[in-house]
Amino acid sequence: MRYYDVFNGDADGLCALQQLRLADPIDSTLVTGLKRDIALLQAVPAAGGDVVTVLDISLDRNRDALAALLGRGAVVHYFDHHYAGDVPQHPQLLAVIDESRAMCTSALVDRYLGGRFRAWAVVGAFGDGQDDAAAALARTLPLDATELAQLRELGVNLNYGAYGQSAADVLVRPEDMFRIVSHYRDPLDLVREEPIIGRLGAERGADLERALRGHVARTTPQADLWVLPDEAWARRVIGTFANRLATDEPHRAHAVLALRPDDACLVSVRSPRGRGPRAVDLCRRFPTGGGRAVAAGIDRLPPERLEEFVSAFESAWSGALAA
Repeated sequence: MRYYDVFNGDADGLCALQQLRLADPIDSTLVTGLKRDIALLQAVPAAGGDVVTVLDISLDRNRDALAALLGRGAVVHYFDHHYAGDVPQHPQLLAVIDESRAMCTSALVDRYLGGRFRAWAVVGAFGDGQDDAAAALARTLPLDATELAQLRELGVNLNYGAYGQSAADVLVRPEDMFRIVSHYRDPLDLVREEPIIGRLGAERGADLERALRGHVARTTPQADLWVLPDEAWARRVIGTFANRLATDEPHRAHAVLALRPDDACLVSVRSPRGRGPRAVDLCRRFPTGGGRAVAAGIDRLPPERLEEFVSAFESAWSGALAA
């Protein structure tokens, strides 16, 4: 029997896997990638008797590969909060999927494990931009204000570390980051003892300052659209920047576009909290688009569809928010 852990390399995926492996330590093969590398199941050669754990990647984007794994006799445990579409019914599939707006995969795993390693769920929720969910989980723990702030900072830093178009854009590969994280039962010990966490924080702060010095490219009464340059720092910070905009102005819609070397764009969209259409519904109109209700993106928006996206973004919330 072989074990495979397939996970999104962002904070939510890392913290979800950390909880499961603290609860059930096993020697597994890690399969992961950068934030937008989510078509991961096709790289898993599991067969009959093998167990595949999948965390924080869209079932809809991995549907054919999942069917192939199940067809080969693998057992699959699937935890996720992104758009899934129709979830297959199969005796070898455990699907723990919840697309609620205020949900993340770390919180799903926390619920599945009965809160055994909740501090990691708090980190994952903060990293995923789900501050309200993180705060609700944290209220059940004996944390003071300083410790809560440290968990929030850790989540945001881990999430920032996963963004980039290629390995050249990031400071540490997600699989290497998980190997570091896996040594710590308490996330506060990780903060205190690993220099890479401080480095991620410093680089994130510098990249965010670069983004904030830019200017909004398009604005309407309900939405803002920003364009970042074709630079590694821009591709690293795009998700952090989008989350910052959503936190600062939660009742507006936000889109951040970062140019890619091939003239296409990387896109992050944040919908107003609890209001209007879902960000994922907009992004799924375009190839490589996906995500969840309040936060979604497009991995590669080709230049010939840029104006179509801008028009769709600006009109998506105008009627709903003006009403």
